[in-house]
Amino acid sequence: MNEERKKALKYLKTAKGQVEASIKMIEDDRYCVDISNQILATQSLLKKADLLIIKQHINHCLREAFEQGSGEEKLDEVMELLSKLTK
Repeated sequence: MNEERKKALKYLKTAKGQVEASIKMIEDDRYCVDISNQILATQSLLKKADLLIIKQHINHCLREAFEQGSGEEKLDEVMELLSKLTK
């Protein structure tokens, strides 16, 4: 597992804990703004994890595809991902 994937995994595990904390906060009838802040923090971690995975894909899979002459299809995939990320 490369460094990007290790960092992404760490972010995802942290986000998992934050989702569980958000659920508990709702169950405990906590203040709405506090719950929302927890959810926003989780979203931020998920975006960071996603960017790391995309970076890893570009640095490894996309580069390899171009070396093998099939990079255009992989590049289209990356562009579609980035489009979804910016929505």
